[in-house]
Amino acid sequence: MSEGFNGQKLRTIRKQRGLTMQQLADTAGVSTGQISQIERGQVIPTLVLFWKLCKVLDVPLNYFFEDDETDDEQIVVRHDQRKQIHFPNSNVVYHSLIPHTKGEIDFLLIEIQPGEMHEREQQVSHGGEECGIVQQGQLSVLLGEKKHVLEAGDSIYFQSSIPHRFINEGTETSISIWAMTQPKNIN
Repeated sequence: MSEGFNGQKLRTIRKQRGLTMQQLADTAGVSTGQISQIERGQVIPTLVLFWKLCKVLDVPLNYFFEDDETDDEQIVVRHDQRKQIHFPNSNVVYHSLIPHTKGEIDFLLIEIQPGEMHEREQQVSHGGEECGIVQQGQLSVLLGEKKHVLEAGDSIYFQSSIPHRFINEGTETSISIWAMTQPKNIN
């Protein structure tokens, strides 16, 4: 199942946080027009802007995967029913491996096609911790000024507050599994 970015959820969480469109735009470093277009579903944010919005709003990235009708009792996610987000001008697809966002952890499969990434030079940071294992291909993890090249079977752990970026500099699709702690204040 392929899900797009849910702009209505951005509007809802922005209002719950008591932020105007202008305040969110200023904090995220974009125009109010761009926030308006995202909220109305006219555009999907870039990957870097998406991470900035999650950080500013203090929500986990899988908040935007969730379908409002998700059954809290559901405990299994079938491989053909994963919710996905694919960002424009990006070679990255995020697959949610958990059925809802009620817990304290994100569990994701991240698929990165070979080649240059959009906005490659920008790193993201957010609260929490992350650990991941490469299942296929190669994955370069930029942590601050250091670059760690991981091969299939290699794993890594770091504090998410360290600016970081994932890049596939290899020749085949990189597939990795990640667990990330979520911000505590979602409602």
